[in-house]
Amino acid sequence: MYSITASRRVRRTPFTAGVEAAGVKGYTVYNHMLLPTRFGHDFVDDYHHLKRHVQVWDVSCERQVSIKGPDTARLMTMLSPRDLSRMADDQCYYIPLIDRDGGMLNDPVAVRHDANHYWLSLADGDFLQYALGVADALGLDVTIDEPEVSPLAVQGPKADDLMARVFGDAVREIKFFRYKKLVFEGRPLIVARSGWSKQGGFEIYLDDPQLGMPLWNRLFAAGEDLHVRAGCPNLIERVEGGLLSFGNDMTRENTPYEAGLTRFVNSSADYLGKAGLAARPARKSIRAIAIDGEIPPCDRLWHVYAGGARVGQVTSAAYSPDFGVNAAIGMVARSHWDAGSKIEVETQDGMRNAVVQDKFWI
Repeated sequence: MYSITASRRVRRTPFTAGVEAAGVKGYTVYNHMLLPTRFGHDFVDDYHHLKRHVQVWDVSCERQVSIKGPDTARLMTMLSPRDLSRMADDQCYYIPLIDRDGGMLNDPVAVRHDANHYWLSLADGDFLQYALGVADALGLDVTIDEPEVSPLAVQGPKADDLMARVFGDAVREIKFFRYKKLVFEGRPLIVARSGWSKQGGFEIYLDDPQLGMPLWNRLFAAGEDLHVRAGCPNLIERVEGGLLSFGNDMTRENTPYEAGLTRFVNSSADYLGKAGLAARPARKSIRAIAIDGEIPPCDRLWHVYAGGARVGQVTSAAYSPDFGVNAAIGMVARSHWDAGSKIEVETQDGMRNAVVQDKFWI
């Protein structure tokens, strides 16, 4: 058993007191902050609750990179291959961020305040320094920093009902990847219909740490009859839905094409990495994989083979109780990425037969 040693480099959040009172069973470190990993008896308990009720997640680790100033639009255009020209002021976009060779650097949600101000809600990674470097190299008139913003997610099929009790029925009108500014204790907060699950829900961008525990407590008081519970991103549910984890399922070695993000490569601008990306056609790609037999925890890369040759790797896997399958996310070579391809997965407990699927389960 290992523990995480507290320090200023591993930060607590405005909700940590509530997380600890709720009986958190484990943490990981994500963007230099604590991210809960389990609350219930086990991951399966958390999984069933998420898919049936509603959970409140401390995802303060989704740190924001704020880009603000007259050259904001130019910098945003340079950083991502996704076309942002039609993005509205109340909209959120999932965007790949790439280096000059087309390699993935992060896959945040971009939150547009206005044409001269964006937040990038980051996956795990120090993208702020890269953005500063690009802006400085190009001499752009922008201010780039990390604001004191701590997202709190409300996820699950009863999320609309819980949020309406705290913020009013206006939350029900928020469309997917859109947001409204709704008031909590006199302060307007960005509330977006988004989150790292396929069960539906919201993310509240808290920009006043003093309101952290009042917001946490209000949600729990309002949702007692909805069986509200503290939760966190769930491995089983995210693998079922094919929700990718940057740094795990894809890294800088991969392009958006290989990460299954081709639909987000649609900018006609001369963004950084455009030529590099064009020179790297996908020779492998993310695929859903069903694995036979019993599998151990996937806490390392599992190599994938076919006919004795290595043809890929599995990066995330878990048994799905609802679908009765060992669901996995893998990066598979073109030769074997078609649905129905039979492969073998080398786990730490031995080789397992597996089949590439045509889609993820949810």
